[in-house]
Amino acid sequence: MAQLVDRLKPLQLRALKPGMHADGKGLYLSVSGSGAKSWRLILNIKGRRREIGLGSLSAVSLSEARSKRDEALKLRQNGFDPLEIWRAHGANERAITFGSVAKDFIALREPTWKNEKHRCQWKSLETQASLIWNKPVQDIDVNDVLEVLQPIWTTKSETASRIRGRIEQILSAAKARKLRSGENPAVWKGNLDQLLPRRRKGPHRHHPAMPYAEAPAFYSRLARLDSSSAKALRFSVLTAARTAETIGATWNEIDLNKRLWTIPAERMKAGKEHRVPLSEAVVELLNALECDKNSGSFVFAGANPCAPLSNMAMAMVLRRMELQHFTVHGFRSTFRDWAGDEKDLPREIIEQALAHAVGSEVERAYRRGDALEKRRKLMEEWSAYLCG
Repeated sequence: MAQLVDRLKPLQLRALKPGMHADGKGLYLSVSGSGAKSWRLILNIKGRRREIGLGSLSAVSLSEARSKRDEALKLRQNGFDPLEIWRAHGANERAITFGSVAKDFIALREPTWKNEKHRCQWKSLETQASLIWNKPVQDIDVNDVLEVLQPIWTTKSETASRIRGRIEQILSAAKARKLRSGENPAVWKGNLDQLLPRRRKGPHRHHPAMPYAEAPAFYSRLARLDSSSAKALRFSVLTAARTAETIGATWNEIDLNKRLWTIPAERMKAGKEHRVPLSEAVVELLNALECDKNSGSFVFAGANPCAPLSNMAMAMVLRRMELQHFTVHGFRSTFRDWAGDEKDLPREIIEQALAHAVGSEVERAYRRGDALEKRRKLMEEWSAYLCG
């Protein structure tokens, strides 16, 4: 009796139970216990049973799987082994791994990343996704993504969620480059949300900030430390700057005569140039640094004079002071609380000191100035409070 062909219907594919479901002429849809679905082609070739994987249902549609089956049957009819032919013809394409696409993606996007921590997280993907790093990008399916995520999904849920998002972006880039086809197996909605438990979300965590009443005593201790990282932390606290802004600061951004630090737009989170008035205490700190202030070198260089401090250097100062329960970024909140409670100033002046966008886009378009002199007085008072 002739074998039935095209038994499977597109609408029933998602609801199939675990097992092997025949479509005809050796084509099967395999459904695993976890619900992952992949195509299998089982043929007898030259007296040997051949089982050939054609990819996941998310990457290969029913019609594509049938076309591949028909192609294999023609090759067998002409005396060829389909798997050997496909391997020979697809060797160059299969050499394009997930890792190679990821490296291209990171190299392309890296110049737009302002946050050093963000950059490091992306570069950690090779370790985090090591199970799929060297796998041909066209072959990655839902099972592969689950293998990466499941071990940490409930124990390190925030990290796992970010890894999933990065894998999704890289696979989308691969599809745009015509390196794979079909649905993206790392998509959450309508895909992984059916296979992984929803993450439990706790309350939003803010950066732990020191109460401003404790800040003067802390600053007094900090000022007695002589390391470059301790001085960078003093600078960061006095100016209420972000970590990346401080460690990336160069001498050509600073005008000691005008007591002004101008941070270029490409180094700012909001992508807009920011001017920071330098208080007397900051100028004294900078003047005391033993370096060539006329060069374009980093103000706070690391072990390599041509490189900045590590983004963890200031956090390590807090750790050595046994204050690791606070964060460097949290001192911006310390400043904000002090200014809001102790100073009778409009909110927008304080927010501008923190380089925060204030008001609607229209309001910002009409607000041409940056209230530099009002902020200068505020930063002098903040320095006096800390040093007093």
